[in-house]
Amino acid sequence: MHSFAITAPDRGMENSLKHKVDRKTKPPGSLGQLEALAVRIGLIQQTLTPSLDRPQMLVFAGDHGAAKAGVSAYPQDVTWQMVENFLAGGAAINVFCRQNGLGLSVVDAGVAHDFGGPREGLIDLKVAPGTANYLESPAMTAAQCAQAIEQGAGVVFGLAAAGCKVVGFGEMGIGNTASASLITHCLTGVPLADCVGRGTGLDDAGLARKQALLEQALTRYRVAGGGDDAFAVLAEFGGFEIATMVGAMLAAAEAKMVLLIDGFIVGSAALVAARLEPALLDYCVFCHRSAEPGHRAQLQALRAEPLLDLGLRLGEGTGAALAFPLAQAAVAFLNEMASFESAGVAG
Repeated sequence: MHSFAITAPDRGMENSLKHKVDRKTKPPGSLGQLEALAVRIGLIQQTLTPSLDRPQMLVFAGDHGAAKAGVSAYPQDVTWQMVENFLAGGAAINVFCRQNGLGLSVVDAGVAHDFGGPREGLIDLKVAPGTANYLESPAMTAAQCAQAIEQGAGVVFGLAAAGCKVVGFGEMGIGNTASASLITHCLTGVPLADCVGRGTGLDDAGLARKQALLEQALTRYRVAGGGDDAFAVLAEFGGFEIATMVGAMLAAAEAKMVLLIDGFIVGSAALVAARLEPALLDYCVFCHRSAEPGHRAQLQALRAEPLLDLGLRLGEGTGAALAFPLAQAAVAFLNEMASFESAGVAG
């Protein structure tokens, strides 16, 4: 597996960036989180004049063996049907990417469906047609997990070589909130009950069943001697879309790109990636606070303050696409807003 070389941005120009922000024609701190965001993007790119060239959204799709056991309100076929919807341009993520000028590609990391050869907008990285059922065995082998990480990295290194400076992360996979709940519990220590939500809309009985099934999976893992090593937890409970996303995130940080982190499922991949390479977090912009309860545990563990809190729980990368204009605004004011000196305003 690729050995990632991720180093924290050189903070030597942080004071220069902060001075540039503070000398704009406004009271200090009056643009709130946008000021910190401008400094962060400047540090990532090591420049006083950052840019968000060739922005790209990647939606990672995969199926989960545990979905057939009832951890989701929707049947597994919805995964491939939604991928077709993405490819046809009809989903929420398509609308928001079009609105905000983001390129969009769908990565088939392990959907249990044959999409019929090369398709425009579809990147075929299928490891297998869905993971195994983690109620009975690990979701994937160590080799499959490593393959997914490697393949995800390859896609993003390709984007970086083509001049992309910002990449958004989204996902699609029936059952993947259950995976995210297990990963979040194992890597944060927050009680499993506080990491499990309604996902695609479970009722009370469905939520109780999901909770019981995940407790069962966790017990099987612990009895087998499973610990809290990030790679082992990912292989045990993850989906191919989550593992592929981990590799993509690690590559994006190595390439010094801005990472737009969506909600709960993308957050579970960020948790894993940050455990493997802690410096990754310096490259992440956490875009929103999901309505899924486990997302709060993730954000707290990662010490992240998201840009938006809209009660979103759709996934697909929608929160990242909606937050992208805020990143654009942060860069724009840093580059274009007059300083007190240039405007002749007493500051």
